[in-house]
Amino acid sequence: MNFPFYIARRYLFSKKSTHAINIISGISIVGVAVATMALVVTLSVFNGFHDMVASFFTSFDPQLKIVPVKGKTVPADDPVLTRVKQLPQVEVAMETVEDQALAVYNGLQAMVVVKGVEESFSQLTHINEILLGDGAFELRAADMFYGIPGIRLAEQLGTGYSYEQPIRIYAPRREGQLNMANPLDGLVEDELYSPGVIFNVKQSRYDKNYILTDIAFARRVFEQQGMVSALELRLKPGSNFDRVKSEIKSIVGDGYSVLDRYEQQDDTFKIMKIEKLIAYLFLTFILLVACFNIIGSLSMLIVDKKDDVVTLRNLGASDKQIVRIFLFEGRLISAIGAIIGIIIGLLLCWAQQTFGLVKLGSSSGSFVVNAYPVSVHPEDVVLIFITVLVVGFLSVWYPVRYFAKRLL
Repeated sequence: MNFPFYIARRYLFSKKSTHAINIISGISIVGVAVATMALVVTLSVFNGFHDMVASFFTSFDPQLKIVPVKGKTVPADDPVLTRVKQLPQVEVAMETVEDQALAVYNGLQAMVVVKGVEESFSQLTHINEILLGDGAFELRAADMFYGIPGIRLAEQLGTGYSYEQPIRIYAPRREGQLNMANPLDGLVEDELYSPGVIFNVKQSRYDKNYILTDIAFARRVFEQQGMVSALELRLKPGSNFDRVKSEIKSIVGDGYSVLDRYEQQDDTFKIMKIEKLIAYLFLTFILLVACFNIIGSLSMLIVDKKDDVVTLRNLGASDKQIVRIFLFEGRLISAIGAIIGIIIGLLLCWAQQTFGLVKLGSSSGSFVVNAYPVSVHPEDVVLIFITVLVVGFLSVWYPVRYFAKRLL
């Protein structure tokens, strides 16, 4: 057995001549445990919000989205896109056309994003799970095109779930000059009718701005016949996602970007990652402050064990081994505090997941979820444990060596 570690373990659990040393050692362990618990709980809450937001986007965003690097649209018959559609791992491949337009309903107006999709959109995403109203997901009936607005956009235009009059869509013409005498000549005008439903992604970006319709309507109003804004994909179950994504990247080359769901919402998730990092750094600083208690405990222990040190030297222990004894003492305090803190943190996360102890608001239904979401990621637990050990070691390394030289 490692001699310094064996002695350090005996010192930690044995009764000291001064009872205050045991109390300070216990306080040190409690301080490290509380800081560790706070790290586990806080990072798990950030993970919970991250996973919750990702689940919302899953209802609207495809698994993979291929968009041109330059320009808004590309020819739909591009051989590169055709090769991607023919990959055996692709279950659904859908063309889309989207751009900004002006929507007018009963004198109310709003700038919107008209997204033209195909009927396979319901197979590509979970759109049917977020529809509200008495109708169904339909894009057209004969020559009549339907428009499905987001819930916030429906409120802004005053359409409700089912609007009796059509929504008028205005988009600028791609060619020709604007006639100031008659500005409407420079706009393409068309109508969208209600299928009796609206969608609710629970994300303002979509709910407030988007209208879903048939791709033929979008091509007509934006004058983009034979063009696509993006190719959206859903892979077959069991496909190796990362491998298929890499294969598609090699096929499309530098002319297209291949985006997964997180990359499609890069701004949102980047902000969440930064917030999580700041919380981690802030709590690590608090952990460092908590580790200062260990320094006090070790300094008193060094004074208390001066006679033992003389005995150890007479038995042949070197000064280096004696210093390592007290370094191991600090590491043991950090490790025990880390283990206790992680266990308590995990128990609190389980209780929050199971019982929703901490609510988001006093009234039910005010938020998307009633209680703070929690998701424990194993890699975060490992990172926290390593962080506690490293911070604990660094905080006691110099003080222990200093006190050992002065007092022993």
